[in-house]
Amino acid sequence: MDPFCHLVEQKLADAVRSGQFDQLRGFGQPLALEDLAGVPDELRTSYLLLRGAGFVPPELAERKEWLRLEDLLAACTDDGERARLGREAQRAQLRYRLLLEQRGASQGLLDYHDPLVQRLSAKAAAAGDDAPDRTRGAS
Repeated sequence: MDPFCHLVEQKLADAVRSGQFDQLRGFGQPLALEDLAGVPDELRTSYLLLRGAGFVPPELAERKEWLRLEDLLAACTDDGERARLGREAQRAQLRYRLLLEQRGASQGLLDYHDPLVQRLSAKAAAAGDDAPDRTRGAS
């Protein structure tokens, strides 16, 4: 074993024994590991750095805007405002789908995404659960 690694291991073991890590956020909890199988190996580090800094791919930002508008539309009671929000939501959905097409998303995903989300939401509502988290997933 490399002497430096041995020294680091020894220092970490000493810190654990003395309780220096006991006050850390998440102490004793399992790690929430993220599935990065869809991210190429050579891009994983840059993906994690950019995501950690608050940057998201354009298609995810557009999807978030589209879903925000859909939520506003669902809560809106004014007919004029509903019409305006409906047009904006439709434009946002089109921008999202165009970005997916540019990224090479399969046509099957584009054709079946919305009906699939609706079906899953209906099943979750029937089971008494909250609707699935629409901010995650398809990209």
